[in-house]
Amino acid sequence: MFFVLMESTRSALSSIWAHGLRSFLTTLGIVIGVASVIAVVSVTQGMSAFIGETFASLGSNSITIGSYTPYQDRLKGNFARLTSDDLNMLEARADGIAYITPILFAPRSSQIKYGSQTAFSQILGTTYAFQDITANYPQVGRFLAPSDNDTRRRIAVIGAKVRENLNLPENPLNEYVELGGEWFKVVGLLEEKGEIMGNSQDDMVLVPYSTMQSIVGNQTRTDIQIQMGLSEGADVDTVVQQVTTLLRSAHNLEPGDEDDFRVQTAEQLMETFDEIIGMVTVVIGGIVGISLLVGGIGIMNIMLVSVTERTREIGICKAIGAKRHHILAQFLIEAALLSLLGGIIGLALGFGLGTLISSNIPDFPPAVIPMWAVALSLGFSGFVGVLFGILPAAKAANLDPIDALRYE
Repeated sequence: MFFVLMESTRSALSSIWAHGLRSFLTTLGIVIGVASVIAVVSVTQGMSAFIGETFASLGSNSITIGSYTPYQDRLKGNFARLTSDDLNMLEARADGIAYITPILFAPRSSQIKYGSQTAFSQILGTTYAFQDITANYPQVGRFLAPSDNDTRRRIAVIGAKVRENLNLPENPLNEYVELGGEWFKVVGLLEEKGEIMGNSQDDMVLVPYSTMQSIVGNQTRTDIQIQMGLSEGADVDTVVQQVTTLLRSAHNLEPGDEDDFRVQTAEQLMETFDEIIGMVTVVIGGIVGISLLVGGIGIMNIMLVSVTERTREIGICKAIGAKRHHILAQFLIEAALLSLLGGIIGLALGFGLGTLISSNIPDFPPAVIPMWAVALSLGFSGFVGVLFGILPAAKAANLDPIDALRYE
């Protein structure tokens, strides 16, 4: 049996090589289909791996809480809020919390000035715990201290992109920038973290939370975001459930009422992103499957032509003792090899295309091909070859040797 397989493979390769151009054109549908799938998968998987590393740097035990207002309520002008009272309540009553910090976004304009330079950035009011929860540490200088909040100091910690946009010195410490019409002293420069999905993680200015409150003024409708880091050993789901219960009680929500806040963990964000990536991959894979189907029909067509061309050869083989399964194996192997060669070429082209796409998008993560994608592409290519090669192979195997020898 091994000898039959070896001879059938050798004969199939000889036939493919003898008609090189025809073989390539036959597998073109397979090549295009596999290349398209691999290009999409390599780009999306590279992005997914990069996003995963980014979320991992935040820690799997971080929780973000923000207000949520249904669309119908927003149309009515009713907006849900999180306040300092919610923050203080959670800090006092929630278990398993190692760090907790408010985030108050600058109202209206987020303009920042230095000399004659003006830039727009994300300006946040927060506390010293922000650095441990989000892994944002100073490269130069220091971070916000508890005493800065106590005394409402006009100080700022800036990201690398802000320093670049304002043409600040390499060491911007003790320089003064203008925020909201007030001067702030730069006391720290954050470590550079790069971009994620086209958004810079370094384009932000951090000021003490109490200082931001004084800039905002006595607005009773101030809305904050709350971030917390859990203590070691704390169960994320348990803490999320407790936080939800406490906030619903504080906001006087009835059992049937929808939450007016959203509690998100880094794992939930990653799961959501993975679902989106998975849906995109499946949809595009389904569309590209049409190309593989067309490629399979092309293989069946050319194999039927090959059977007709080699009718006398088949008759001679049967006349000297070749069995039906020998002929069947020879043509099935040839069809499978045609499809597999197309899959291999498509695999190489797809990875090259994915690498080209990712390298030409600024700060985009490199393309990555997981082993399951390689195995699936080659396996499906081989399956298509066998599936569409069965009819021509059966036709060849069922030829009568006398009729085959008399075929002109």
